Amino acid sequence: MSLTYEVCIDSTAGALAAERAGAHRVELCSALFEGGLTPTLGVVEATIAAVSAIRVHVIVRPRGGDFVYDEYEIAAMERDVAAIGNAGAHGVVIGALTLSGEVDVEVVKRLIGAAGGLSVTFHRAFDMTADPFAALDTLAPLGVDRVLTSGQDTTALEGAPLIASLVEHAGDRMIIMPGGGITPRNVRRVVAATGAKEIHFAALVDAPSPAVYRNPHPFMGGELRQPEYARRVTSPGVVGDVIAASGT
Repeated sequence: MSLTYEVCIDSTAGALAAERAGAHRVELCSALFEGGLTPTLGVVEATIAAVSAIRVHVIVRPRGGDFVYDEYEIAAMERDVAAIGNAGAHGVVIGALTLSGEVDVEVVKRLIGAAGGLSVTFHRAFDMTADPFAALDTLAPLGVDRVLTSGQDTTALEGAPLIASLVEHAGDRMIIMPGGGITPRNVRRVVAATGAKEIHFAALVDAPSPAVYRNPHPFMGGELRQPEYARRVTSPGVVGDVIAASGT
């Protein structure tokens, strides 16, 4: 079985690293510490201009936290989806829920309408739905191409039994793509346990900042802080390790 490999990235350099390592697609985000937010249009345009073969899908998520959005956030997401399409992206990654944990059908319809024929992935808002099978049945006729899910568990390996059931339930209506904690050590088990044909993973490693002058006193974030002079970068080596370890 041939797998499609999607790498979660937060930079143009990450897209190039994934492309060099043989991935088929990237999900371009910002703020991966938040679970992925909408990147700037400049980053989207620079990434699309830089790559030559890999497909670029872009997440549209205006903030961290829950997936219940007000009218202003919805309007902003519509504009972002349209702008991302105009920039030349191949797909968008969206999601919205109601207060009761169901797919917000009207919001999803609006975003798909703004996508204008782009490939559409429903992101891990799916993992916060009250009934994943009902959510799948809701999404299927709307024009969603795939659902990204950890099987409503901490990692895709732990959620593999539910993912396998979702793959069976979806049939040929849409793609169920496992994501969350997939590594070279567990990717083969995830694929074998779920029967998935696409997988989603990050390939981040720590890299030091190139800054020579460093001020150790101020921090740019809140109380939960990451080091100012360290970076998380996409490693082509880790991408290649996951692909090789998948056994396909």
